[in-house]
Amino acid sequence: MTANIYDRLARCEGFDWDDGNAPKVRQRHDVEPGECEQTFVSEPLLVFTDSGHSQHEERWRALGGTLGGRRLYLVFTIRRAVLIRVLAARDMNRKERTTYEQAKARFEEDPDVQV
Repeated sequence: MTANIYDRLARCEGFDWDDGNAPKVRQRHDVEPGECEQTFVSEPLLVFTDSGHSQHEERWRALGGTLGGRRLYLVFTIRRAVLIRVLAARDMNRKERTTYEQAKARFEEDPDVQV
């Protein structure tokens, strides 16, 4: 199921920000909505299913970087098949950074590798 998430993300047309999720993301961990958006266009983007929290809708966890080099952990869903809705965002912890940096090194060696 995770393999096709990249295809689904490629078909997305934008982001679903509103008065509920944008302030929450900003206030809880000082992450701007624009930084969240940057992680989806920066490579590599690592995406994992979040089956433990997917009872009502599919959710995913992602590790990615901003254009400024900030490393973010995101929880998101896809709404109406074409909008990414970020539910939570924070800086990566040490273990997540290690996982991301290892994947990034593999990606830099061979951009066609699946990370």
